[in-house]
Parts: sequence; structure tokens; C-alpha cells
Amino acid sequence: MSTPDSDRRRIPRSVATGLPLALAAVLVAAGTATAAPSRGARVVRTATLGEIPLAAFSNALLPGSVDDDHAVKLGGIGSDIYPAGRKGEYWTVTDRGPNGQIKVDGTKRRTFPVPGFDPAIVKIRVSGDTVQVVDAIPLTTSSGKAVTGLPDQQGRDEAPYTYDAKTPLPYDPNGLDTEGIVRAADGTFWLVDEYGPSLIHVSARGKVLTRYVPKGLGLTGTDYPVVEALPSVFLHRKVNRGFEGLAQLPDGDLVMALQSPLSLPDTATGDVSRTTRLLRFSPRAKAVTAEYAYRFGPVNVVDPGEDDTSELKISSVVAVGGDRLLVEERTDKAARLQLVRLERTSSILGGPWDDGSTSPSREQLDDPASAGVPLPAKRLVVDLNTVGGVPQKVEGIARVDHDTLALANDNDFGMTDGAGAFDAQGRLVDSGIRTTVVYVRLPKGL
Repeated sequence: MSTPDSDRRRIPRSVATGLPLALAAVLVAAGTATAAPSRGARVVRTATLGEIPLAAFSNALLPGSVDDDHAVKLGGIGSDIYPAGRKGEYWTVTDRGPNGQIKVDGTKRRTFPVPGFDPAIVKIRVSGDTVQVVDAIPLTTSSGKAVTGLPDQQGRDEAPYTYDAKTPLPYDPNGLDTEGIVRAADGTFWLVDEYGPSLIHVSARGKVLTRYVPKGLGLTGTDYPVVEALPSVFLHRKVNRGFEGLAQLPDGDLVMALQSPLSLPDTATGDVSRTTRLLRFSPRAKAVTAEYAYRFGPVNVVDPGEDDTSELKISSVVAVGGDRLLVEERTDKAARLQLVRLERTSSILGGPWDDGSTSPSREQLDDPASAGVPLPAKRLVVDLNTVGGVPQKVEGIARVDHDTLALANDNDFGMTDGAGAFDAQGRLVDSGIRTTVVYVRLPKGL
């Protein structure tokens, strides 16, 4: 439930309920998996978000933040999904906003067609076959300004450009590429970010209270507190592959999942490695208390149509009781859910694998277990490739009940890469992929 507050900036009723912006009840076939239906797990419900102009959404939260949305609609809220307490209601979070890539003189440039977009926490309600926006909270700095989704640091993050890749945009040290979300018992939120990578504590009103980053990051110029509390080895994260999954264990501890293996000692290593990392963080101690190695399955097992190991990612982690996690291994076209137990004896925190000079690095090991690296045991729960009706690029997973999961996709705000993403008038050529929430019934409960 939302925390009542007369000063809180919410999305106005005219936007939230569809007057005059209707949230159309349209079931989307575009972007769904084509695998044959499974004999076990099955989709039992599908709901879709209608079209809400991004400028209307953003300006309702922070007036004047977006002057031209280039015909982009609200999307990206499937970056994560977390139960909001009432049946059918969930907290979700957008990522950094619409972005793409255009090649100029043989080099890809990262475009931000709506640079004033402010990442937001969005509360949704699944009602029938529609996804309704019922509340939204803008993410702001200590002084109430938008954090934006622009990259933080020149030389570490990709350079940002306008929608046509012609004009450079400024970096923003306050910028966040938000992904995972959980809500604490006190009504505050915790988010993770791909830029730092970082863990972010956010007030119930959306103000960034603290951003926890790796030691040695040296992020300056922010309008909120930054604390270097994470292992420095995480400075080696791949570009755009920082933290993407976040779970809240029953004891209140948080688990952050690094999307892809570290580039340690170099990019080539990270691209072929199948070993990424999980961090356990205590909000009470405000410190990392454990670190785990996580081993992906072979890429052609996770996605039979893919042979590029660098496509492997963790996008969602969900607490399912005790120290157990549901971990999503995926590519952009396929996903499998694994049940993992985090034993304290499996922690590698503070050991040689947290030292960037260790050679070979843990990421270079073809068989980490034989080299003495403990790996948490895992068990396949469901191969979503075999479940008909599951959308591609699932990034958000929530536990609905003992045997049902809610899955949400990241539709990338309807954007595609390349010069053809916008027409001659600078309006988006929409991909047609919509934000979709599907409920999947498992043959066996968690």
C-alpha cells in the first residue's frame, strides 16, 4: 500500500485511470515465445499495459521534465515487479528510460531520445486483461530534482547522444539505470542500478537516501549521499551489465545479482565466462555480509537458439523462504528459473576472488568448483522456453502464491536499435511490443 502523504507527488488520476489517456485492454502477441506449450507449467492469465504518452506521464510527476517524448509511450516498467500487499497489485520500476544504439562511422553510439526522463517507481494493478497504473513515484535527489537516466561518468559509462546520435548529451552523476526493486517494512524502497553498479535506498516519496557503490568508484558531484561499501572488484562490471536482480530475504537482508560476469581481467574474459556473482547486504549493518559465485548453465541450454555466451544474464532474483532464491537465467529470447540455496559456507567475500589481481581470476576458471570456488547448489524449477504465452525478455518476477508466479517483460519503451528507430519527423517507429504481465502456474509449488 502507498504511504499517505499530502506532499507526495503522484501521477494524477487523469493519467492513472485513463481519462483522457485510456489504458487499452489489448493482448499482445508480438514478442511472445514460440515454444510449444509445456505439459507442466502453464500461463493462466495475461494482462497488458495500454498506451500512455511518456511526456504526459513524466510531466505529471515532475512538471516540465520532458519537452518532447518523440512519440514514445510509457514502458520499461517490467524491469522488476514486487508484490504491493493487495491482490493483483505490484510495485514496479522503470529502467533509465528509452535508449538505443545507432552506428555512426562504424562505431555504435548510445542514444537517449528523452534525456529529461526520470526513472520512476510505478504501482500497477492487474485487472482482467489490463495492467493499470494506479500510482507513480518519481526518483529525486536530496534537493528534489530528477535523477535522470543518463550515464554517470565519462570514460566509464557510454557517452550519451540525442535520438539521432548526432549531438552529445551531458553526463549526469545523479543518473540511475534502475532495475530491481523491493519494499522494506518501513515503507522505503531498495533498488539496484547497472551504472555503478549500486544499491540504492529510496524514501517512500522517492528521494534517494543513500547510494552504495563499489570502493574506489570515485563518483562525485551527486546531489545525494554516496557510500563506497561494496567490494572494489565490482568496478570491473561490464558496461550496461551491473546489478539487475534484487531480492529481500525473510530476515531483511538483500541479495543483489550481477547481470553478467565481471570483465576480469578483461572484456574478452567476461564475454566467455559463465560465472557471475551475488552479494548479500545487511540494511541494519549497512554492509555486505556475503558474496557468492553463481554459475550459469551453458548458453545453448538456457537458449537452444543461441551460441554466444556473452548473452547470458541474470535479470531477476526472488526470495522463496529461508535462504532460498529463485534465480532467472536468460538471454533476450529465452529464460530458465533455478532454485538456489545460499549457504553461509559458500561465501567468497574477502577472499582471493575479491582481489582484482588474482590470476587466474575466478571468471577465467573453466571449472570453478575444482579450483576451490564454492558454488551454491541449484535446481531447475521451470524452463520458460517450453511454456507457451510467456513474453520474451522477462525481467521481473514476483511470487503470487505457493505455485504461481507473475512475470513482467521489459518492452524497451517500444524502441529498436538503428537509424530506422525514428521516422523523418523524429517520431518513434514503435516495435509493437507492449508491457505484459503473465501469471504462470507451476506443476509443483515453491
